[in-house]
Amino acid sequence: MKIADSLFRKIQFERVLSLDGEWVRSQVLRFFNKDTPFGDLTTKSFIPPEKTAEAQIIAGETCVFAGAELLKHCFNDITELDITVNDGERVEVGKSIASLRGSARNILMRERVVLNLLQHLSGIATNVQKYVDIPSPEGFMILDTHKTTPELYLLEKYAVAAGGGHNRLSSTMLIKDNHITASGGLQNAEAFARSTHPKVPVELEVQTMEQIKEAREIGLDGFLLDNMTPEEVKKCVTLIRSFPSGESVFIEASGGIILETLSDYVWTGIDAVSIGELTTHSRRIHLKIDFK
Repeated sequence: MKIADSLFRKIQFERVLSLDGEWVRSQVLRFFNKDTPFGDLTTKSFIPPEKTAEAQIIAGETCVFAGAELLKHCFNDITELDITVNDGERVEVGKSIASLRGSARNILMRERVVLNLLQHLSGIATNVQKYVDIPSPEGFMILDTHKTTPELYLLEKYAVAAGGGHNRLSSTMLIKDNHITASGGLQNAEAFARSTHPKVPVELEVQTMEQIKEAREIGLDGFLLDNMTPEEVKKCVTLIRSFPSGESVFIEASGGIILETLSDYVWTGIDAVSIGELTTHSRRIHLKIDFK
């Protein structure tokens, strides 16, 4: 089965597969400064400044790697770096991800921050790929949410993409119940959204079929079906597809969908599921830096 005319849906989602180098360097420098605000006294006490070393970043367990776009900006000013694994690549336990050569002090002082980031991002990518690997119609998408860690928003989006997922950024306006209440009704919320950003697609989060019926005449670009059973989702999809231009409306399901229940939703006729657990329930992957 193929998601019918998926390329012609009114809403499309992106994948963050690359990161701006200057931005990455500014972020990792800030992380390094926060990690050792008074300097690394241990390393400076034991390692002479002229000492050089060779090291490898090793996978301590099988995983999906995410972090090449980050890693290449963590050591480039102080050492030779050879990254041997691509983002999204499955890495077996014991495999070398990258080799380093340069100032022993600088490698040691940055070791913990770099590993923390790579472990976290690879954990997300590994988690996401489990969802992506569930059999689904052609064109079906696994979407992330805005449930991300402060300061790591873009990095976590990038890790989701590395794992094969798609990213919810700021290319779509999603109207939720609080927006409707605060603006004085759905029509007011939709009209204001259209007037302020007329070219940006508008999606509505709903919990019932009645809400979908109320939105019939508005001509929304998408619906997010929140906290519904697979049977309820199927009924909502049938209703939405019956609308004028309903075949081009983007439909996703969200709320309480986990790896064990995903298969119940992917064949209901929706275009995607959005899952907070992609980022909120990922486990850090064991990676290590070994000096030669």
